[in-house]
Amino acid sequence: MKYITLIISLLLNSILFNTVDAQVRRVIAPEKPKLIVTIVVEQMRYDFLDRYYNEFGTDGFKKLLLEGSLYKNAHLNYMFTQSAPGYASLYTGATPSMHGIVADQWYKSLSNKKVDCTKNKKYKTVGSASQYGQHAPNKLITSTISDELKLVNNKSKVISIGLDPQAAVISGGHLSDASYWLDQQTGKWISSAYYLDSLPSWVKKFNNNESYKKLLDRNWETLLNINRYSKSRSDTAKYETGFGVNNYTFPYDISKISNIKSNYPDYSILNTVPFGNTYTTDFAIQTIVNEKLGNDAHTDFLMLNYTPTKNISNRFGPLSVEVEDTYLRLDKEISQLLNFLEQEIGKQNVLVILTSNHGVAYAQKYLEERKIPAGNFKSIYSIALLKSYLNASYGKGDWVKLYYNQQIYLNRILIEDSKLDLEEVQQKVVDFMIQFDGIANAVSSTTLMRSEFNKGIFEKMQNSFNQRRSGDVMLNLKPGWLEDITYTSSSNSPYVYDTHIPLIWYGWRIKRQEISEDVNITDIAPTISFLLNIGKPNGSTGRSLNGLLK
Repeated sequence: MKYITLIISLLLNSILFNTVDAQVRRVIAPEKPKLIVTIVVEQMRYDFLDRYYNEFGTDGFKKLLLEGSLYKNAHLNYMFTQSAPGYASLYTGATPSMHGIVADQWYKSLSNKKVDCTKNKKYKTVGSASQYGQHAPNKLITSTISDELKLVNNKSKVISIGLDPQAAVISGGHLSDASYWLDQQTGKWISSAYYLDSLPSWVKKFNNNESYKKLLDRNWETLLNINRYSKSRSDTAKYETGFGVNNYTFPYDISKISNIKSNYPDYSILNTVPFGNTYTTDFAIQTIVNEKLGNDAHTDFLMLNYTPTKNISNRFGPLSVEVEDTYLRLDKEISQLLNFLEQEIGKQNVLVILTSNHGVAYAQKYLEERKIPAGNFKSIYSIALLKSYLNASYGKGDWVKLYYNQQIYLNRILIEDSKLDLEEVQQKVVDFMIQFDGIANAVSSTTLMRSEFNKGIFEKMQNSFNQRRSGDVMLNLKPGWLEDITYTSSSNSPYVYDTHIPLIWYGWRIKRQEISEDVNITDIAPTISFLLNIGKPNGSTGRSLNGLLK
C-alpha cells in the first residue's frame, strides 16, 4: 500500500511539475518572438485613439495602449501619403524615392500609360477564373523586412492578408509564402500564380463556407444607440457621399447596395463596410491555425491589413458616425484577435505591431462651413491655362503630356526637338503654377535631383520623388485643400492630418510605456531587423528604435 501511495504521489508531483514548467515556459519570452503580427488599419488618424477611447472595450485598442509601447509622434516622412506608398515605406524602411512605390498608380511617360503599382498580367489568378488575382510585387524596387527574414531562414513562414490586393501584395514583399486578397467577382479569398500554383485545401474549405454571402445579407446598423456617437457630426451631414443619392444615413441595406448596378452581387462592397473587417479577422485566425504560425522556433510573420476603414472614411469623412461605428466594431475584431493569439500561442511569444499607412483630411466642405481655410484645386482649369501659356511662350505644341497625381509630365521629346532647355521649361511651369489658388509649393524634378533638402515640406517632396517614376513638376496644395474628388475626403498631403499615425508595439518582451520622441514609418522595419538580429531591408534609410524591450 505504501508503494502504491508513493507511486501516486510521484505521478501527481510529476504532473504538477510538468504543468508548472509548461506555464513558466509560456510566460518567459523566448529570445526571438515566435510570431510577428503587423496590423495595419488603413487611413487611421492618430487622434482616433483618443477620440473613441471611452467607447472602446478593455481587450482591444485599450489593451494595446495600456500594456504596450505607444509612440505618440509617429509620422510619414514623405508627401504623397497614399495607401501603397505607406505599406512599402513601412516594410522596406525606405521612402518612395528609394523603394519606388511613389503612388498607388503613376504615369509611365515612355509608354504613355498609367501604371498600377501591383497589377501584372503575367501571373494568373489562383482560386478564381476572374482577373482580380493578376498582381505581383515586381514594381517594388527594394527588399522588405520579411524578405530579409526569408533570406536568412527559409523555414520562417511569411503570409500577408488584405481585402485590397495592393495591401496584400506590397506588405508581403517579394518572398511571401502566400498573399491573399478579395475576389470582387466571387467574394472568395484568392491569390496570384506569383505565389502559389493552387490554393491550400484549408483556404478552399474556408471559401466553400460562403461566409461572404452571410456578411452581404446583413444590414449595417449602429452598434450603439445613435445618440451615444457624440464624437461625430450628425448622421445627416449633407456633404457625405455615402453609397449614393439618399444613401448616406443609417441603416444600410448592404445586399441592396451591392446589387445596385447589376442583378449580381458586387462583393467589392465588403471593402467598404465594417463587415469586411470581420471577414479579414476570421480568415487571419484560420491562417494562423492552419499554417501553424508561431508553433516552432522559427519566427513567422503575418501581415494583417484592415482596408475597409479607408473606403468608409473616404465616403463619409473622418468625423462621421459611420467611421466611429466602424472603429468601435474594429475594436471588437482586435479584441478577438488578441485573445486568440494569447490563448493559442502566448502573449510572450507574439510581437504585435499596430499602425496605419496614412491618415485622412477633414471634409473640405466641413472646413469651409466652420470658416477654416480650405478648397478644391481645379486642376483641369489650371492645366488648360498652363498649356495656353506654354503655347504663347514657345509656339503651338503639345507641351504637357499629362497632369496626374499632383504632377505635371512634360513632352520631353518635343522640348528636345525644339532645342529648348528642359530645366528652363520646367522652371517656367513652376513659376506659372505657383500663382494658382490652392498651390502652396511647386518644384521641378531638376531641382529635386540637384538639391538636398533636410527639413520641411521640400524634404517630404524629395522623399516622394523617384527619378524614373515621377513627373517634371511636383505640386503641393495648401493645408485643407484637396484636388477635385468624387468622395467626401481623402489623403495625399505632407500635413499632420495625413502623416500622423498610431504606432503601438505589444506582447513578447515589450515595455508598457508612452514615448513622445518623433519617429517615422521608415523606422519600423529597421527596428524589427534589430529585434530579430537580421539585416535591414537593402534600401532602408530608417533607424532602429531603442527602449522597447523590458
